Amino acid sequence: MWSWGPLGWLIPSEIFPLEVRSAAQSINVSVNMIFTAAIAQVFTAMLSHLKFGLFIFFACRVLVMTWFINKYLPETKGVPIEEMTIVWKEHKHWGKYFVEKHDYEVAMKATSLSH
Repeated sequence: MWSWGPLGWLIPSEIFPLEVRSAAQSINVSVNMIFTAAIAQVFTAMLSHLKFGLFIFFACRVLVMTWFINKYLPETKGVPIEEMTIVWKEHKHWGKYFVEKHDYEVAMKATSLSH
């Protein structure tokens, strides 16, 4: 059977840098529990309305998640946890969202001077 199973726990534990890992994992656990509760509440109603289509719905979700992971998340094989910040900074999509500390301090000074 194809499923994401434990990958919802494994991927977040590998991709976050040490500086934010504990906070990110707590958010991951919270979101996972909220969506598990939501799916548990609507599953039987969806099953009675969609019949077998419900399983096609979830199969499509797995395909979308697989595409997202392949396109937007970096490969972590052989990368030490301490270097994950570097991996994110060099990523073709997410790298543009990193601001160097010096650039951030300059922007903050400019903002405080304008007020």
